[in-house]
Amino acid sequence: MRVVLEMRNISKSFYGNQVLKNVNLTLHEGEVHGLVGENGAGKTTLMNILFGMPVIHSTGGFEGEILIDGERVNIDSPRKAMEYGIGMVHQEFMLIPGFTVTENIKLNREITRENILSKVFGKSLRTLDFPAMREDAKEAIGTIGMSIDELAVVAGLPVAHKQFIEIAREIDKKNLRILVLDEPTAVLSESEAERLLDIVRYLTNKGVSILFISHRLSEVLKVSDRITILRDGAVVDSGPASKFTLSEIAEKMVGRKLENLDLPPRTKELSDEDTIMSIRNLRVYMPGETVKDFSIDIRRGEILGIGGLAGHGKLGVANGIAGMYPAEGEVYLEGKPYKLNDASYALRNGVVYLSEDRRGVGLLLDESVEMNIAATAILAFGEFTRRFLFFTLYDRKKIREHAMEMIRKLDIRCKSPSQIVRRLSGGNQQKVCLARAFTLKPKILFVSEPTRGIDVGAKRLVLDYLIELNRKHGVTIVMTSSELAELRSICDRIAIVAEGRLSAVLPPTASDAEFGLAMAGELQGGTHRG
Repeated sequence: MRVVLEMRNISKSFYGNQVLKNVNLTLHEGEVHGLVGENGAGKTTLMNILFGMPVIHSTGGFEGEILIDGERVNIDSPRKAMEYGIGMVHQEFMLIPGFTVTENIKLNREITRENILSKVFGKSLRTLDFPAMREDAKEAIGTIGMSIDELAVVAGLPVAHKQFIEIAREIDKKNLRILVLDEPTAVLSESEAERLLDIVRYLTNKGVSILFISHRLSEVLKVSDRITILRDGAVVDSGPASKFTLSEIAEKMVGRKLENLDLPPRTKELSDEDTIMSIRNLRVYMPGETVKDFSIDIRRGEILGIGGLAGHGKLGVANGIAGMYPAEGEVYLEGKPYKLNDASYALRNGVVYLSEDRRGVGLLLDESVEMNIAATAILAFGEFTRRFLFFTLYDRKKIREHAMEMIRKLDIRCKSPSQIVRRLSGGNQQKVCLARAFTLKPKILFVSEPTRGIDVGAKRLVLDYLIELNRKHGVTIVMTSSELAELRSICDRIAIVAEGRLSAVLPPTASDAEFGLAMAGELQGGTHRG
């Protein structure tokens, strides 16, 4: 097979910290090359170098060389990368929220047409050909098998839809030769992820070469022809996918064996009679994740999972309860009526929500790690503050001590608590979000996609801490996840949402067939219905 891309001896440092050390990577025509590693291993930095991202060149550039078709190239901007036929779907979305789906897909590649003025005064006065752009957008969306209105405004769409729009934008590029997919399935359900893998195969059959980055190692093994493993900025192994097993990849990534999750016993058994929250006929008007009718009793002290296909409403449940989107229905917290559509009321009553969209609503990107962890507790409850005459001041010592504890418990990889959150990797940003949620000492923690973009080692830490929060501190947890295996690993029950309604409540030991039927809204008999 012909080599289309070589990255030779790539090294990169940020602010004196070396994040890549003589990395070599080769990509052949029409192949899928899996790139795996823990958060902070250097995967995204390596891809940012390939795509000419400004963060690389504004921080001193890099060492090494990039060759395309055997010729050395200088890719100093994303535009230059696109000229070479390189496309990239970033882990964090690069969409313009106020633009429509069509406008985002055709951005910088708009189709124009002649008019009277342009014929006289030149091409700069040509008008946009919206019908032609709509047709291109519809074709790209259709290729990935999604039903998304090409005229919908991106702002407010669920994150899974945004992910598919990103992919559709790259597919629409006619000169696409190399496509980088950075965590493309992180926000997708198993079914949607399988559809994406089908698209990967479709593209490689057309001669497109793909660099596939994912923390879902089973997907990497399934779709990749070859795999490269990074650890601490260096390649620890590379070769055909057939030479690796899932456990071998995980061990090489983290440098240690990964053990199965252990669920410690509860001090008090769960009881159907001890309900902390009752939800009746909940309706949530969240674009793309509408909830039409959801009812359930949440038992005090349990970990309840919420699963389902992307776009069927699973994300809407937590967003509605937390007051993030308009909601209707009857909800009772510890037997008392609970007020919907009021986020501050939810917080004051111990209902804490951790969004799946960490950059959009979860983080203060230009603030420090420690302030992100403490900010909501300061604003909502006045914690980490002290009175001085007529002034309220931050208690910097308490903020720092608490941040250090969270950094240690969640293994947040940062230089110091004062580091700006924007400069952390995506997985570490997610752990900062978790730390902030834990700091609020919730009665009920609604957490959506808690391990999105987090590697296998860090995922274990996050899930372990959720278990600790539940078992040792008695926090009731409602966890929404696109990864059914993750829900089955720690949840007591799993509620499946299909077409905006509760389809079934299943035990984690239920068969794959039962979960599949429930997600399709076709589970009959109701033996596990709750």
